[in-house]
Amino acid sequence: MLKNKRFTLFLILSGFFIGNTLVAEFIGVKIFSLESTFGFDPLDLTVFGVDGLGMNLSAGVILWPIVFVMTDIINEYFGEKNVKFLSYLAIGIVVYSFAMIYGAIYLAPNDWWDSISGINEANPDKSIESMNNAFQKIMGQGLWIIVGSMVAFLIGQVVDVVTFHRIRKITGEEKIWLRATGSTLVSQFIDSFVVLFIAFYIGADWDLIRVLAIGVVNYSYKFLMAILLTPVIYLGHFIIDRYLGKELATQMKEEAAI
Repeated sequence: MLKNKRFTLFLILSGFFIGNTLVAEFIGVKIFSLESTFGFDPLDLTVFGVDGLGMNLSAGVILWPIVFVMTDIINEYFGEKNVKFLSYLAIGIVVYSFAMIYGAIYLAPNDWWDSISGINEANPDKSIESMNNAFQKIMGQGLWIIVGSMVAFLIGQVVDVVTFHRIRKITGEEKIWLRATGSTLVSQFIDSFVVLFIAFYIGADWDLIRVLAIGVVNYSYKFLMAILLTPVIYLGHFIIDRYLGKELATQMKEEAAI
């Protein structure tokens, strides 16, 4: 089967697509400061009257732009149906993974692991009183956050696919940057607000204006990343076209566009 270039390519792209989706969900529990990461003072932005905002982002945003780039590449060579299939499969695997994690959370901890392995006598500030509590805090993401992320991902994927193909019908095979980056910008806009609305407006009773303000800040980062990653899409096309050969690559793109 691995001698079939079409199948091998789909297998590789699918693996990275699902893997990135899964990792993005797991690391999304961490909120980091983009400014501090690069050694800058945190911004003090005011959006819709909400002040004190900065680039405080979920660690998942590191991988989500890559997921959407992968979506566009798979869309280009394998078409809308295969992208949707992988999106549903990714959701199923993420749901299964969180179910297993929540099962692990409720396992009775070993006393030695829970109370001793987390103690750092050389550096008490880094000690953890209860490894089990730490495991629960990190791995046990809130249900509304998980639901919001999954719904936003699915909606974003569908919007990305539809937008991608509509632009392609207008421009033909030319202007890869327009359909890839354009579809990502539209889908990421929706994704940015849906996840916050479900997770924090519905799930945590935040004010709607604060949710919208944070959504604007988050989308500004995703907008910038979508633009910066445009060359990566061309690089991906170049590598794939060379692997497949011009004839097969053209055939697959034409079939995917139908």
